[in-house]
Amino acid sequence: MSAVTRDRDCWIDLRQAGEWRREVAEEAVHLRFEAIVTDDPADLAGLPPTVTRVLVVTGDELPDSFGDADLVLADPELHGDPARLAAAHPGIRFGSRVDVTDAASLDLACERVRRDELTVLRFHDPTHIPLEIVLAAADGADGRIITEVTGIDEASVHLTVLERGPDGILLRPGGPGDATKLAEVVRRGSPDLDLVTLTVTGIRHVGSGERACVDTCSHLGQDEGILVGSRSRGLLLCVSETHPLPYMPMRPFRVNAGAIMSYTLADHQRTRYLCELRAGSTVLAVRADGRTRPVTVGRVKIETRPLLAIDAVAPNGEQLNIIVQDDWHVRLLGPGGVVHNSTELKPGDEVLGHLPGRERHVGYPIDELCHEL
Repeated sequence: MSAVTRDRDCWIDLRQAGEWRREVAEEAVHLRFEAIVTDDPADLAGLPPTVTRVLVVTGDELPDSFGDADLVLADPELHGDPARLAAAHPGIRFGSRVDVTDAASLDLACERVRRDELTVLRFHDPTHIPLEIVLAAADGADGRIITEVTGIDEASVHLTVLERGPDGILLRPGGPGDATKLAEVVRRGSPDLDLVTLTVTGIRHVGSGERACVDTCSHLGQDEGILVGSRSRGLLLCVSETHPLPYMPMRPFRVNAGAIMSYTLADHQRTRYLCELRAGSTVLAVRADGRTRPVTVGRVKIETRPLLAIDAVAPNGEQLNIIVQDDWHVRLLGPGGVVHNSTELKPGDEVLGHLPGRERHVGYPIDELCHEL
C-alpha cells in the first residue's frame, strides 16, 4: 500500500516576508512555483505569466482594484460566494480562504471544499484531525485544496495526511532559501527503478555473523522488499515477510535483509549500510515491477545467525553477491514476483536485482577506481 501520488502545487506567501519580499518572490519564480500570494497589489506588479498572482482580501470589503491579480482569495462569509464574485468581475478567478479555528469554521471549510474551484485553508490548532475531516469531505470533489504552513516539517506532514494530503502547500517563509526547501519536499518523487534479471551462479554456507532485519513502519506488499547487496554496483531484491511460514506468524512490516555490512538504498541516489539504519531512517521499498516508495524504519534487529552467500551474474556480466541468514524463510524475488526461498536456490535460477552502476563514497555515487571483491 502506498500514498496517492499526483502533482502538487508550491505556493509562497509574501505577507510576512518583510524586507525579503523581493528575494523570496524571485526565488519562487525561478523555481517555477505555481502561485505567489500577497495582500499588497504592488507585490504582484511585474511578475511573469508563469506564476499565478494571488491577492488576499484582508478587509471586510473587496478593494476597488485587484491590480495584476489573476486570483483573489476572499472570505466567503464576508465577501460572498466565489462563483458569484467571479461572475461580477470578469477575468478574475476567486477562491475561498477559511481559517479553521473551531467546529463552525471546520463545517464552513468542509462546505467550501465541496463547492469551490479552490480553497485555501489555515489550521490554527496543533492537531491534524481537522485536515483529515476536510480531506474526507472533499473526496470526489473537483476543487483544489491548498493548506497554509509555517515551516517545512509541517508541510511534510500535511502532504501525507490521509495518504493523500492537500493539492498544494502555501508556505510563509522565514527568508530566502525556504522556497527551495519547500520545492524539494513537495516535488520529491519516487521514480521507478530499472530492475534486471540475474542468474544465480552459486550458493555456499559461510559460517556465522550478524544479520539485520529491517522493520519498517509500513505494511509491505507480497511483491515488495528492499534491495540489498555486498557490492554497491549490484543489489538483489529481498522480499518482505508477507508470505506464510509454518512455524511463525508473518511480519508484513519486515524484511530479513542480510549481513550488517550490506548495502541498501536509502533513496534513489544514496546507499546505506544495513548497520547504519536507525529508527526514523528512510529506506526504499521496491516492487517486482520496479515501482518504489520511501518507507520509514521503525527498528533494525541485529542478531548472530548462520549465513549463506548467494552469487549471481547480470546480463552485462556484472558479478553480484548477497549474504543472508542461512534459513529457507529468507526469500528473494524473481521475475514476475516469483518468491524464492534462499536455501533452495540453485545455479541457473533467476532473481531480480538493480545495477546502480557507480561506485560509492559514504553512500554517494562517485566515479573513481574501486574494486569490490
